[in-house]
Amino acid sequence: MEHRKQYHSKELETNHGVLIIEGPIPPEQLEKLEFHHDLVAFRTPEKQHRALIEIAALPEGRIIIARHEQVIVGYVTYLYPDPLERWSEAGMDNLIELGAIEVIPKFRGAHVGKNLLIISMMDEAVEDFIIITTEYYWHWDLKNTGLNVWDYRKVLEKMMSVGGLVWYATDDPEICSHPANCLMVRIGKRVSLESIEKFDRIRFMNRFMY
Repeated sequence: MEHRKQYHSKELETNHGVLIIEGPIPPEQLEKLEFHHDLVAFRTPEKQHRALIEIAALPEGRIIIARHEQVIVGYVTYLYPDPLERWSEAGMDNLIELGAIEVIPKFRGAHVGKNLLIISMMDEAVEDFIIITTEYYWHWDLKNTGLNVWDYRKVLEKMMSVGGLVWYATDDPEICSHPANCLMVRIGKRVSLESIEKFDRIRFMNRFMY
C-alpha cells in the first residue's frame, strides 16, 4: 500500500503560550527539535526522542507533534503493530496502530491531545486504513491527573472519539487482563469489506475455543 503523508498544522492558544500542532514530521526535522524532559511515559526522553525519529523514517510511520517554539511538548505516533502482537498476524498493510500519545503535565487541560488527533486525521490517506489503539491502564498517568482508572478511561475515550476512534470488543488476552483496558478503532471510508472481515478475525481469535 502507498503511504502518502500530507502535512497539516494549526496554532493552539494556551495559558502557557502558543503551541504549533503539526505533522507528519520528517525524521530530519525531529532531530533538530528539542524533546521536553517531562515526556517520560514510555521511556527516558532521550530514548523516546530517538524512537520517534526512527518511526518517522518508516514508510508507514507518522509523527504528529505539539511544539512550544523549538521544544516538543506532546506527540502522537502511528506505525504498523508490533510483530509480536496479534494485530500483525494477519499481515494487513492497511492496519496501523496509534502507538502512543503523550503531553507534558504543563500543557494538559489545553486540549493538546485532542488537537493532535484532529491534525492527524486531516490527512485524506487515513480513509484507506484501519487505525487501532490498544489502551492499557498501566501506561496511564493516574498519579499526576488524580483520576481513578475509570475516570481516566472516560477522558481517554472522549479524546479518542475526536479522531473517530470508538470502542471495539476483542478477546485479546492482554486487553482482557483488566476491565479498564480497551481496544479503540477507526475504520476508513475506503477500507474494503474483505479487510474489515480479516480484522474481525484477529479481534476474536479464540471464539471457537472452549
